[in-house]
Amino acid sequence: MTLMLNNYAADQWVAATGGAVPILSAIDGSTVAETGSQGLDFKAMADHARGVGGPALRAMTFHERAWMLKALAQAIMARKEELYALSASTGATRQDSWIDIEGGAGTLFAMSSKGRRELPDDVILIDGEIEPIGKRGSFIGQHVYTSLKGVAVHINAFNFPVWGMLEKLGPTLLAGVPAIVKPGTATAHLTEAAVRIMTEAGVLPAGAVQLIVGSVGDLLDHLTCQDVVSFTGSAATSIKLQSHPVIARETVRFIAERDSLNASILGPDAGPDSPEFDLFIGEVVNEMTVKAGQKCTAIRRAFVPAQWLDAAEAALRQRLGEVVVGDPSVEGVTMGALAGQAQLDDVRANARAIASQARLVFGDLDTVDAKGVAAGQGAFITPLLFRADDPWAADIVHDVEAFGPVSTLMPYRDLDDAIGLANRGLGSLVISFFTHDPLIARQFVLGVGAFHGRIVMIDRDSARESTGHGSPLPGLVHGGPGRAGGGEEMGGVRGVKHYMQRTALQGSPRTLSGVIDRWLPGAPQDDAGPHPFRLRFGELRIGKTFRTAPRTVTIEDIEHFAEFTGDKFYAHMDEEAAAANPFFPGRVAHGYLILSFAAGLFVDPAPGPVLANTGLDKLRFVKPLVPGEAMKVALTVKAKTRRNDDYGEVRWAVTVTDGGDDTVATYELLTMNAI
Repeated sequence: MTLMLNNYAADQWVAATGGAVPILSAIDGSTVAETGSQGLDFKAMADHARGVGGPALRAMTFHERAWMLKALAQAIMARKEELYALSASTGATRQDSWIDIEGGAGTLFAMSSKGRRELPDDVILIDGEIEPIGKRGSFIGQHVYTSLKGVAVHINAFNFPVWGMLEKLGPTLLAGVPAIVKPGTATAHLTEAAVRIMTEAGVLPAGAVQLIVGSVGDLLDHLTCQDVVSFTGSAATSIKLQSHPVIARETVRFIAERDSLNASILGPDAGPDSPEFDLFIGEVVNEMTVKAGQKCTAIRRAFVPAQWLDAAEAALRQRLGEVVVGDPSVEGVTMGALAGQAQLDDVRANARAIASQARLVFGDLDTVDAKGVAAGQGAFITPLLFRADDPWAADIVHDVEAFGPVSTLMPYRDLDDAIGLANRGLGSLVISFFTHDPLIARQFVLGVGAFHGRIVMIDRDSARESTGHGSPLPGLVHGGPGRAGGGEEMGGVRGVKHYMQRTALQGSPRTLSGVIDRWLPGAPQDDAGPHPFRLRFGELRIGKTFRTAPRTVTIEDIEHFAEFTGDKFYAHMDEEAAAANPFFPGRVAHGYLILSFAAGLFVDPAPGPVLANTGLDKLRFVKPLVPGEAMKVALTVKAKTRRNDDYGEVRWAVTVTDGGDDTVATYELLTMNAI
């Protein structure tokens, strides 16, 4: 029986009412599923996301959403073999599918970790420090991010049906925004299965995720200024979507990741006998053959110093000759098929265009001996390596992307020439550079940075741990300028902010402190009641303060500290030399002596809720403390973050002042406190 894919609309699985489109196996052309979206009420889906999914997600804190992402990733991993079984029909090898399926789950795991580690256990994200406005400190500014009150429409490509969905869903759901996912048709059966796994995990709020396995119909007609469109695909489709009248009128946020003529460059210092030369050859071959070259980050242009062009061609041909094309289920096969016949036709057409300006030095445009497959069956093609000896004259090589196992080898004269050729791609997702010379690497980055979203520098030192040219990572930006679309996805917390609004707040410290649930300088401080170290995490309130008694710092204290620690810097030990220093009036107390004495003043030593001191941030020494002067400390609860059921992190604002109430030092102390 043919699998009929369903849409997931308003928390129900819904079949199309007609016009089903077959999804064909990339291996033998048989029908593996039928898909369509006729009959869906797209406006109702958008309304459901905004009216049900959005409020439910926004009611959760960043940490709760992060735990949800982890649970979704665990669900995918627990049932990954179901996805591997479906992935076989897309032409992917087991390794290709690992990148898609387990790589996708890994992206959710990473975003979950970042959400719990870098975001507050709250629904407001604070951006930067306060901006003083009034002279007396009673009127200040603070930037914050809050969740958009719309829906994110994710239009994904066919090449990564699981990872492509999850790398967008991670930051979107973490931001508190619901999503409607539209996968590429050729591999929609894999996306549908992954969505079923996630919905059956029981952790997604109603309306948080919906799925369209066919056309998006009139969905874009119903978008608003609170919505986001995140698109991966061709430049032609991207331009069509971006110019949609509603998207233009409502200034709908549009994130695009599209065509990219990515390059890899062998540095001028990396001759054929160097480790970098071998690494370069291996990376080009790997990027040509993984997913049969169907990667937005694959290497389309490979540049080497002109004197090593022949050596590079020979090495690439040798390595490509070891590639075994065929049915991924057959032992020994190392490269599978393209996604389908339409994709095969498109790759061949673009490869023929490249062939008009470059010479084919490996592979065959029309025939392939695919292992385990009958002649003429399936969407198979050999790796195709072209060579263009005059890269500045070969315009098509820099303008046409054959989205398959196709790359062109070209020479460059010097580093400036290489930079110019790399930038001829007019904006790319990624470029890799193989050099062992940091100064050359710096010059290269300054030359190509403006045209590339990511620069990977690989050498003998990093090769063992390198994730390679073509691997977007959750913590780094995935996107690029110009032809690549100008978008930025993932990038850790940066990616989350694409689905949030940055707003400038203005008001009194008391008001803004209440809004952001964080103590700000000038806001009220509560110094009544017990020492704050006697209070458990749940009992501490923002603004709770302990003010210490003063302690006079003597010359004997300074000299003892110097002898005990070995810190005999002249500003602490030599009156004449210290006085000659424009920063000091004479001998002064060590900064770390001040910190030590501060701890001695505010610490309550008895066992209690404070479990550990875990860090110190933003230390500033503002004014020197001279011998014979008293110091005192104000310790204030600035922020709290629950870490688990047993303890939470408390961030304390610490201010050290002298006898005249001038600030000597400020810092933030981190402790773990029992719940």
